[in-house]
Amino acid sequence: MEPKGRVLIIDDEQCIRDVVSRKLSADGYACDLASDAETALARITQVSYDCLLSDVNLPGMNGVELLRRVRLTDQEVAVIMITGSPDVDCAVEAMRLGAYDHLAKPLNLAKLSLTVDRAVEKRRLVRENREYQLNLESMVEDRTSQLNEANDGLRRLFISSIKALAHALEAKDEYTQGHSERVAEEAVSIAQYLKLPQTDVENIWIAGFLHDIGKIGIKESVLNKQGKLDAGEWEIVQQHPVLAERILGPIDELRDVIQVVRHHHERFDGTGYPDGLRGAAIPLGARILAVADTYDALTSRRPYREALSDVETLDIVEAGAGTQFDPVIVRAFCSSHGCARSAARGAEGGVSTLFLQDAKPSVSMAARPVPARSSD
Repeated sequence: MEPKGRVLIIDDEQCIRDVVSRKLSADGYACDLASDAETALARITQVSYDCLLSDVNLPGMNGVELLRRVRLTDQEVAVIMITGSPDVDCAVEAMRLGAYDHLAKPLNLAKLSLTVDRAVEKRRLVRENREYQLNLESMVEDRTSQLNEANDGLRRLFISSIKALAHALEAKDEYTQGHSERVAEEAVSIAQYLKLPQTDVENIWIAGFLHDIGKIGIKESVLNKQGKLDAGEWEIVQQHPVLAERILGPIDELRDVIQVVRHHHERFDGTGYPDGLRGAAIPLGARILAVADTYDALTSRRPYREALSDVETLDIVEAGAGTQFDPVIVRAFCSSHGCARSAARGAEGGVSTLFLQDAKPSVSMAARPVPARSSD
C-alpha cells in the first residue's frame, strides 16, 4: 500500500523518535529519523518529504535555524515544531518562518496524528494548486483575461455578500455595529504578522466578518439584555457558532472558513464551546480569531457594560494566554500592536509553563476584572 506521506522526525532523544515513528507508521506514514539538524539536512537533499517534525532544542544547530535553512530550498514541505520549554519567542519565530504549527512536550499522540494529517493534506493541496496554476498558464491570453475579469466580478460580489450578511446581523444590535469588520481586520493583522499564506489570511478575514452570523437566529431580548445572562440564555448564546455553520454550510467555497467560525469560542485549555476542543486541535484561524474577537468586544461598549481601555484589555488578553488563548497567538497579537508585553507575564504565579498545551497557570480569567459576560 502506498504510504500517506513521508515524514522526517528530528529529535535528539531516541525514545521520542521511536514513539513518534511507531505512531505515525501505524497511521500509514513512511518515517525517517534524524538525531540532529545536520543529519536532517543531509537527508532532505536526498529524499522529498511531505512533513518535518523537528524539536526546537537540537544539539548544534537548533530547530528554528534548521527551518530557516530548509526554507531556502523548499517552500512547500510542512514543518511542525516541537518544544519541551516555554520559549514562546521561538515558536513565534518558527511560525513567521513558515512552520505549519507547534506542539508541546509531553506529546499528545492523538493531537500529533491530527496535526500531521492536516499538514500533509495542506501540502498536497498546495502542490495540486501549483500544478493547476501551471496548467492555466498554458491557456491563451485572451481567455485568461476573460476568466480573470469574471473571477474579479465574482469575488467582488462574494465580498459584498459577506458584508451584507454581517450588516444584517449588526442591524439587530446597535452596539455591535462595525464589530465584525474590526475583528476581521485585527485577525488579519495577527495572521500577517505570523506570515501565514495569503489564502489563509483571506479565509481568516472572511471568518472575521462572519463569525457572529449565527446570532441572527437569537432573539434581540437575549442579545441586548442588560446585565448577566441566566443559564438558559447563556446556553442559547453558545449555540451561535453552530447556527453559523448551518447558515453557511450550503456555500461550498466557505468550507475552510466555516471551521474557523464554528470553533472561534473554543478555549486553549479545552473548556470552550461548542465542542470543547483543546490546543492544536483548534484550527489555527479560530485561535487567531478568538484573540481578535475578545479584544474588540472588550474595547467596545455593550448594553451590559462600558468599554474597557486598551491597557485593561491587553492585560486581560495576556492573562488568558495558555488558558483561553494560544500563548503564541497572544505574543503575535501584542507584537503586531507594537507592544513589548510578555505573553508569559506573571511567571511568579506559575505561568512560566504557558507554552505547554497542558499547562494550567494560576493566573486565570476569573482573577481578572472581566465583564459579567463575554458572548461576542
